[in-house]
Amino acid sequence: MLAPMDAVPEQWQRGVVIVAHPDDIEYGVAAAVARWTDQGKDIRYVLATSGEAGIEGVPPEECGPLREDEERRSAAVVGVTRVEFLGHPDGRIVAGPELRRDLAAAIRRHRPEMVVTMNFDDTWGPGHLNSADHRALGRSVLDATADAANEWIFRDLEEPRWAGVRWVAVANLDPSHAVDVTGTVDRAVASLAEHRRYLEALGDVPVIDQARAQLDSATEALPGFPADRAVGFALYHFG
Repeated sequence: MLAPMDAVPEQWQRGVVIVAHPDDIEYGVAAAVARWTDQGKDIRYVLATSGEAGIEGVPPEECGPLREDEERRSAAVVGVTRVEFLGHPDGRIVAGPELRRDLAAAIRRHRPEMVVTMNFDDTWGPGHLNSADHRALGRSVLDATADAANEWIFRDLEEPRWAGVRWVAVANLDPSHAVDVTGTVDRAVASLAEHRRYLEALGDVPVIDQARAQLDSATEALPGFPADRAVGFALYHFG
């Protein structure tokens, strides 16, 4: 018999979702975001890059602003109005002090209790390599959460230290907890569909059909969790 899977804690008010690229949030996490904004929570997005290297045939100087605009529209669908881009180079994110400093500053600016990020494992499963940007970004978010709380690391930052993060929830990484998104999948589909130019470049399947198929896969029922549709997270405790 499977052990029950716990729900992600929801006794918090402000959350920040930190990812590498526009569209990363929309492949599942946006369904949880829609649930949380419906509860009145203040959710903000921080993206390390503008996704400027993400569309074949579209040069970065054109692609970056386009994808930022798509991300803002996508965020608005699930109730998020604050979207920040840190300007790191798409495809060339480097894990190290510079990235940690920028992420720690963002955490200090937004002062969340919950931080959400993405899979930083080497793969998405057997035979499916995770991108270098995802691997660098996700692990750095964990380190930067601790850095944000330490007054002696990155002493040049203007933002006052923030030790209020209680959890970091990592999507798509061997989940220990889950969020019931049964009532918010349709809004997550609409949110992903706002990435129209990006999805059009992936193939001839209509954008809304691509979005529906992706969310159907990303929000399946999880063993041991009592919901028809769910998003799973590995949960790290802080504070």
